[in-house]
Amino acid sequence: MKVLFLNRSVDIGGAERQLVSTAVGLRQRGHDVAVAVFYAGYPYERELHEAGVPLFDLGKSGRWDLAGFMLRLTRLLRRERPDVLYAFKGEANILGALARPFMKAKLVWGVRSSDIDLGDYDFGARVAYRLECALAGTPDLIIANSRFGLDYARSNGFPEGRSVVIPNGFDAGRFRCDPAARQRFREEIGVPADALLIGKVGRIDPVKDYGTFLKAAAHLAATRSDLRFVCVAPGEGAYADAMRGLAEELALTSRLTWCGARSDMANVYNALDVLVSSSRSEGFPNVIGEAMACGTPCVVTDVGDAAWIVGDCGEVVVAGDPEALAVATTRMLGRIAAGDVTSKRVRDRLVAEFSRDRLLDATEAALVPLGAKAASR
Repeated sequence: MKVLFLNRSVDIGGAERQLVSTAVGLRQRGHDVAVAVFYAGYPYERELHEAGVPLFDLGKSGRWDLAGFMLRLTRLLRRERPDVLYAFKGEANILGALARPFMKAKLVWGVRSSDIDLGDYDFGARVAYRLECALAGTPDLIIANSRFGLDYARSNGFPEGRSVVIPNGFDAGRFRCDPAARQRFREEIGVPADALLIGKVGRIDPVKDYGTFLKAAAHLAATRSDLRFVCVAPGEGAYADAMRGLAEELALTSRLTWCGARSDMANVYNALDVLVSSSRSEGFPNVIGEAMACGTPCVVTDVGDAAWIVGDCGEVVVAGDPEALAVATTRMLGRIAAGDVTSKRVRDRLVAEFSRDRLLDATEAALVPLGAKAASR
């Protein structure tokens, strides 16, 4: 099977991590795999190169570079002649649909989000999602990474048929329990070995609801002196500035560390005693799975498939309630201290339910029959 993945980039991010992991895994299983990106020059490209996965830079110059981009994309499709074009999400879905008349490949779309409040984003993003919904009858198959995300897509006009849920999968060799990694990151940010470290990971974006996390942290800090907090949070702009300002207003400065994008995320997860996901919308949150693979217990909001992922070794609360989030975090710390939630139990659940091998098996089962049909045309 010959597969060409299409995505905006392979910058640091949950969806991009899954794309690279899937592409490399399929390559290792003997499939002919390549990745095409709108914009090149991002961190995960190195992993593709090292695995022998070709990367094609389509050289998109900006949002409105459409005619030239489509010409370059169709030329690539005619030259490479993939059996399957796997557009991974959003804008790639739209442009993959527009290229459909010019290729023989089967078209697969990815759905990797759920009930995002489009009011938080600009006019272009709102128009793009409406266009994506209008074109949703175009692909031969739609792969969602969460049950909640697929239900939401269907509620917005995506077809009932030709769709499947394939949950994210995690490389248990890359993400694993590592005491030395725990010590390295803690030393880097100045957290004592005997302190309890509560962390949030993810881009600074309204949907991730950093405000609720910071207010919960303030509740916890007021009652416990042994807690430290870290936000591994790439992002700039007005919202990011507002969140950093809120942390100062809440008097968290001496107890909270802000970090930007990291390439050593396994170190980060190992350093945490609890990962908190305070998002108000998610599909399948990558950070939860990665943290659990490292044996880190999670407190999550009841959005997307988060509750399903953590199962009975996590804590789940309603979104947008700082006090409830603080109470759940305190409860999780108590469960850890009592031995009810252990690193082994957390990791075992992740490996049993959401391994990379399960992701690759399901992806092959979905794509190979499509590829065979395309190859026979």
